[in-house]
Amino acid sequence: MVATHTASSDQAVWSRLLVLHSRVERELAQALQRRHGIGLSEYRALESLTHAEDSELRMQDLAERVGLGQSSVTRLVARLEVAGFAFKDLCPSDKRGVYAVVTDEGRERYAAARTTYADVLSSALNALTADPEYASTVQSLRAAGA
Repeated sequence: MVATHTASSDQAVWSRLLVLHSRVERELAQALQRRHGIGLSEYRALESLTHAEDSELRMQDLAERVGLGQSSVTRLVARLEVAGFAFKDLCPSDKRGVYAVVTDEGRERYAAARTTYADVLSSALNALTADPEYASTVQSLRAAGA
């Protein structure tokens, strides 16, 4: 038997998920800024670049992975460049193709921040599990990721 969902129940679940997302993102952003001097978008960009083949991504691919528009990712990479965490490089076969490339310093900052990110994420989700309004949503998300 397939469960049917009403529009109102879907909206309620979606609203809980958005609030959950907002709370967790805020805690992650504050911890990363306070402990490592980087924002959440910078962390996610460094993570994507660190795990990318050759430690580089086309700017549009990075934008997609981080969830930003083209102009926002350009500003993001500019901030990473100023900090010494990344640089822009031109594609040798297509001079219009611009890549973001992580530096050794950027890789080190990501490695240092990774534990903070994981710890704060788990702590925030655990705290939300204690709230009856969000417990089942968090448990469902965790079960889906297992």
